[in-house]
Amino acid sequence: MTRQSIGIDERLNDYILSVSVREHPALARLREETRSYPEANMQISADQGAFMALITKLIGARNYIEIGVFTGYSSLAVALALPEDGRVIGCDISEDYTTVARRYWNEAGVEDKIDLRIAPAIETLDALLAEGRAGSFDLAFIDADKELSGQYYERLLVLLRPGGLVMVDNTLWSGRVADPSVDDPDTEALRIFNGKLRGDERIDLALVPIGDGLTMARKR
Repeated sequence: MTRQSIGIDERLNDYILSVSVREHPALARLREETRSYPEANMQISADQGAFMALITKLIGARNYIEIGVFTGYSSLAVALALPEDGRVIGCDISEDYTTVARRYWNEAGVEDKIDLRIAPAIETLDALLAEGRAGSFDLAFIDADKELSGQYYERLLVLLRPGGLVMVDNTLWSGRVADPSVDDPDTEALRIFNGKLRGDERIDLALVPIGDGLTMARKR
């Protein structure tokens, strides 16, 4: 028995990947290409992608919305896990990085499932609410501006059906959230966000130490 999760060094991480990740060839090539970009650390890890794909299947998701697409790894992992009639709405502001994403969505044959909306995510979420899409999504993922996480979350909670799930990336922030000497705006925003969810009675909550910390909030 132990009171805390184990630390993951490079050797153990490689072992986890070797025994648990069945990466689609397009995902593997996308991950390799993304390594060459300056912001490569914005991409989720392969084991996190596999975990998100499993969650997608476990909850029977059909409608998924993602805030922060980058080069498309997470959206591709989830799109591959969705049924044939599954749909993805991807929110991002970068034409450059999402051009890479489109190429791999096409390669994997899921481009018809994905509706990419290039605009500030708040605008896209507000538009969906105005269209009457409240309660119509099964699954959501936030991986974007940390200072706006709370605003994304509130809108997504309305867009999700009861029993739907919001996943939020980077909520451990390389451990900085637990270091009182760190007080930059992103870290402070994540501390506030984590505390907000801890006290939110509208959800069931877990923070999983995978990748850079993945918060999972199930709408009651």
